[in-house]
Amino acid sequence: MTFDPATEIQNFLAFGEFGDVNPSICDSSTYTFMSVAKMEEVFEHEIEGCFLYSRHWNPTNRALATVLARMEAGESAQVMASGMAAISSSLLQLCSSGDEIVSGRTVYGGTYALLANLLPRFGITTRFVDLGDEQVVRAAMGPRTRVLYCESMSNPLLEVADIPMLSRVALEHGARLIVDNTFSPLLISPLRLGADVVVHSMTKFINGTSDCVAGCVVSSNQFIAGLNDINSGPSMLLGPVLDSIRAAGILKNIHGLHVRMTRHSANADYLARRFQEAGLTVHYPGVESHPQHELMSRLMNPGFGFGGILAVDVGNKVTADRLMLRMQEEKVGYLAVSLGYFKTLFSAPSRSTSSEIPPEERQRMGMGDGLIRFSVGLDNDMERTWSIVNGCLQELGIGGGHLGHTHEGGSPVRGEL
Repeated sequence: MTFDPATEIQNFLAFGEFGDVNPSICDSSTYTFMSVAKMEEVFEHEIEGCFLYSRHWNPTNRALATVLARMEAGESAQVMASGMAAISSSLLQLCSSGDEIVSGRTVYGGTYALLANLLPRFGITTRFVDLGDEQVVRAAMGPRTRVLYCESMSNPLLEVADIPMLSRVALEHGARLIVDNTFSPLLISPLRLGADVVVHSMTKFINGTSDCVAGCVVSSNQFIAGLNDINSGPSMLLGPVLDSIRAAGILKNIHGLHVRMTRHSANADYLARRFQEAGLTVHYPGVESHPQHELMSRLMNPGFGFGGILAVDVGNKVTADRLMLRMQEEKVGYLAVSLGYFKTLFSAPSRSTSSEIPPEERQRMGMGDGLIRFSVGLDNDMERTWSIVNGCLQELGIGGGHLGHTHEGGSPVRGEL
């Protein structure tokens, strides 16, 4: 039977204290015990249904973690206060001083800074490579490599990771494969493709309303238990606790994730094809010209599309800045970082979310100052949206190809889901 992550979310039921359809929010940092012996027992090891202190676990956070584990086909999950907390805790669980990480060269700027600047202070070094070249990946793996790290779809160039291949390489070298699946919840199920650990910034698509910061880790029972070990667990001892009220909000929003992702994908696909017809360089795995279009087609779960993120190169910084400002003025969306919001967001990655990456490295990976990343929103009428964007392009003299409004293809553009 085909795995359907949306159904896994749908089938999760957690009643509130009085049978309310939303689980009760446990707004408490500590919990009472009826005996000293039981408190001591819970301190020694986790007991199902027992809670001690909310840095360990909280009932609301536990409910959200259970849904996330089911969504990603994992045994267990941990929710945290940010995506970076999820990434750093996972890496510190697997790496010690003297160990090495092999990472994709096109990763989120914050992740790059963690790997390149912070972890070396603790004796953990990283080699950044082109993950699309298996021989290059194999050559980078060494006897002290503990982690092979990738993003399912890289930020911001939308390169698709060959997770089964990377899994084989990691296994052969005794390393663990960590996949950041922030760009593609539901679309890709990394654990089913061979990953050992999946991380998300739930700030983005999973929550979907740009009103909180949160992250999660999904993996085996053993890995999550290690994160929470009272003596050595990075999550336990660094304390990146997600507030229970925020966890409850995410738990509500995640039940509509399949509807949102389908719409984000359809709208992004429409916009990507229009930009391509306008003669611009487009990075989007849904278009046939994308280098990993066929790979993505093989790896993805059916029914959710190719994702809501695309990137467009308009040539230079001045042009990119003028276009983004005009689109905001014309109410296409917001000039803002982050993604997964119901309104379209756009930014220049080289000067925002990827600014931590040195300029020479950005140039090597093909991330110029004219690149604009779009997180395409839930617009009901993409023909209208494109008409406005098209007008901005023509006004600024951007693009040399077909700028018409017609659309041939199966993507919904107005009122369809």
